[in-house]
Amino acid sequence: MHPLAIVQSLVLLTLANGAPVVAKKILGRRFAAPLDGGVRLFDGRPVFGPSKTVRGILLSVLATAAGAALLGPGPGLGALVAAAAMAGDLLSSFVKRRLALVSSSRAVGLDQLPESLLPLWLCRDGLALAPLDIALGVALFFVGEILLSRLLYKLHVRDEPY
Repeated sequence: MHPLAIVQSLVLLTLANGAPVVAKKILGRRFAAPLDGGVRLFDGRPVFGPSKTVRGILLSVLATAAGAALLGPGPGLGALVAAAAMAGDLLSSFVKRRLALVSSSRAVGLDQLPESLLPLWLCRDGLALAPLDIALGVALFFVGEILLSRLLYKLHVRDEPY
């Protein structure tokens, strides 16, 4: 087990997943073009929904690249962590829309697993993560995301407590 690598990974995951939330709080709807352009699929539901924005993806990649440059793994690896986290988040949003869940609705597990497991697995070599480190990182992210979301809601940073 590599505790420093796990902590570093969790910081990068937090940056990647937190940047869009902070951007929404600071910027509101400014520059918030939906990534799916409002397109609806055969089921009449959006591809991802209005909360998945180009701004959120770009700021996630930029913030995580900057954080990784400061932490040591380098901006390229940080950008990859963010891109993978955002891909996982988009996957969960896509599935939630197909399940007829509205945008920003809660789906425990589906909201945490893809956006943590995918980046940790894809970046395992660059972050020096063993399989046990990845499992622990995903578990810690799962619990931490739920607790941190509630705190950010109480601080009026998030719109929902999840």
